[in-house]
Amino acid sequence: QVQLVESGGGLVQAGGSLRLSCAASGRTFTSYAMGWFRQAPGKEREFVAAISWNGGWVYYADSVKGRATISRDNAKDTVYLQMNSLKPEDTAVYYCAAKYYIGSNYYPSPDEYDYWGQGTQVTVSS
Repeated sequence: QVQLVESGGGLVQAGGSLRLSCAASGRTFTSYAMGWFRQAPGKEREFVAAISWNGGWVYYADSVKGRATISRDNAKDTVYLQMNSLKPEDTAVYYCAAKYYIGSNYYPSPDEYDYWGQGTQVTVSS
């Protein structure tokens, strides 16, 4: 089992920034690719960003490309999502997820991930 706990969400004005964190525990963190997803009310969960087990490969949804940076600190078992130039349409619950995988492939589907955090709310006011 892997436990994931997100933090860093909150209320921010449009154009502002937030850094989300996801602390992992329970299994070897470096055995997992990590992803960030988000879900707005009435919408399906959607891919935001992903990072490979060693941080060597990163992937972003078109909607956040250029505004988001995913990173991980394997010494701290933590993955981060830095979001800049936030827009009201970024408002959602943000979830981190772990996939047991060591490689460079790209997995944008929530169904591919093995463990999920409880989510952290991000609200962007206009």
